[in-house]
Amino acid sequence: MSYDAHPHSWCSLAVRPSVVRRAVKMACIVGTVLISINHGDAILRGEVDSGRLTKMLLTVMVPFAVSTISSVGALMEKERANTR
Repeated sequence: MSYDAHPHSWCSLAVRPSVVRRAVKMACIVGTVLISINHGDAILRGEVDSGRLTKMLLTVMVPFAVSTISSVGALMEKERANTR
């Protein structure tokens, strides 16, 4: 099956439990490091408002998205290689 012919297949791969688990792990690890670097001083000073919380949430979403996109791409490439 070619994923190029079925655009919805990308989403079905993205919600696979193994893909989601990997993305959550990466988001927690990398997100924590990035939040510490980018917002650690404000957290220690107690200067965390709703705007900063939004930025922190977005900071965690970036590694989640990168991991998901990378995992789906690898799965699609593997599938293409198996159909050749």
